Amino acid sequence: MIVPPACVRVFTMVVLGAALASVLTVPIAQSQRKAEDDSSVIHDYRGIQLGMLADEVRKKLGDPKDKSDEQDFYLFGESETAQIVYDKTRKVVTISADFLTAGTSVPTSKQVLGAEVEAKADGSVYKMLRFPKAGYWLSYNRTGGNSPLTTVTLQKIQ
Repeated sequence: MIVPPACVRVFTMVVLGAALASVLTVPIAQSQRKAEDDSSVIHDYRGIQLGMLADEVRKKLGDPKDKSDEQDFYLFGESETAQIVYDKTRKVVTISADFLTAGTSVPTSKQVLGAEVEAKADGSVYKMLRFPKAGYWLSYNRTGGNSPLTTVTLQKIQ
């Protein structure tokens, strides 16, 4: 039986397409797997976690500097603040902490994200990780300069 040249070309293209697809999907699957593994990142701030009730937060952190049904603002000394945001059921949906000076109390990207993040030329750092299956994202942001501001944010994906 003689196979027409057009059939050989179609067969070759199908085989090459399948091989190319398998080569391209392996790195994508691996990066998605890494993004879903949140075991090495922080999950709380001062014992506060996403989904906690406002009353539990206030019990752990004390009276906020400013409070409402939607959010609480805390001041911890002169160099650390936190904003806790609640949904309509008074559960935590966002935790954002700001560290106003450099020093040992300021978390590093490795402590927050589980890995060092390379700083830009100006010294600033930014990285955001999404964990769709766990239902939240986490970001680390540090400004450049001599007195950097570092912000760590955990937020429920809505």
